[in-house]
Amino acid sequence: MQMNSNDKNYTGMIDKFVTGKILVTRSSMPAYEEYCEEIKDIWDTRWLTNMGPKHKKFQEELKSYLGVEMIDLLTNGHMALELTMQALGLTGEVITTPFTFASTTHAIVRNGLTPVFCDIDPDDFTIDVTKLESLITDKTSAIVPVHVYGNVCNIEEIQRIADKYGLKVIYDAAHTFGESYKGQGIGSFGDVSCFSFHATKVFNTIEGGAVCFKDKAFGDKIYDLKNFGIHGPEIVESVGANAKMNEFCAAMGLCNLRHVDEEIAKRKAVVERYHERLDNIDGIRLNKVGKDVKPNYAYLPAVFDAEKFGCGRDEVFDELAGHNIFARKYFYPLTNTFECFAGKYDPAETPVALDISKRVLTLPLYADLTAEQVDIICDIIISCKK
Repeated sequence: MQMNSNDKNYTGMIDKFVTGKILVTRSSMPAYEEYCEEIKDIWDTRWLTNMGPKHKKFQEELKSYLGVEMIDLLTNGHMALELTMQALGLTGEVITTPFTFASTTHAIVRNGLTPVFCDIDPDDFTIDVTKLESLITDKTSAIVPVHVYGNVCNIEEIQRIADKYGLKVIYDAAHTFGESYKGQGIGSFGDVSCFSFHATKVFNTIEGGAVCFKDKAFGDKIYDLKNFGIHGPEIVESVGANAKMNEFCAAMGLCNLRHVDEEIAKRKAVVERYHERLDNIDGIRLNKVGKDVKPNYAYLPAVFDAEKFGCGRDEVFDELAGHNIFARKYFYPLTNTFECFAGKYDPAETPVALDISKRVLTLPLYADLTAEQVDIICDIIISCKK
């Protein structure tokens, strides 16, 4: 159902059709019976964690699906990032973007490293490669670019710069599960690509993460770090943490992996509906799929131009919330403006990121969102235009 946004009674009409809350995302899950069947043999083996059969099977299937040389599973995406930096032995400064989730910056800081913030490209919100070289010093050890909303970074230029200065490249690939660039799995780029399988992602294992890599020596280090450095009942070769994926999460991964392509196809239909309704609205810019990218339709950010649209992002957010529709100001605030970093960084040094963070709203997007619900969301958004 599409409603005329000029209709004075539109609010009452919308309220009749919105039942319950529409959240910005909704976790994909297999059928209850399918998951129960997958975990059934766990009751026979009583093998709940410590790289059991589910873990090993999921790891192999995931490696094949992502098209990567090597992969290891971890308890979540943040530990994937944090332990990767330890395994690579990074020191000094790490160049990254403030237009990301807290995890990216926190992983750097928790390793005793100094984040150096690079601004973003205003078109795709990924790290601005034209500003990278000016930030490199003799203390720089790595670049941590973020694939944002499913938008892929300028991989070739990042690698060229990294090779020129002898820097490691760690991709935060949390938003790009299942994507490929120029026919190559997105996890195969850089020294390491880190994924999150959090419940809110396109693909989830309830909680979980993974590192994709090419260097076996790195794999040995990440294994030690995620498993206390234990190599046998009486052998502990190094100091490590505990970041192992358990069998129940691996089982969820096995189930969801069977359906992820179908889920992505459904998300595509939702995104296309949004574009049909909002592409021609002056003052709204929706995300577009990049060249040579096979997308996963992870998020749909809308950037509002208050002057052209007649009101700002926050007003649209509030109007949607008033109808039990909860979009997200994502990414806002920038990580370089967090209270925990007060006085340490100057967000004015990343003006594009600062501007976009104040104008972007990620709209509700998940596989089960109906066309009717999308139309309701769009009608409310359009009604805000002045």
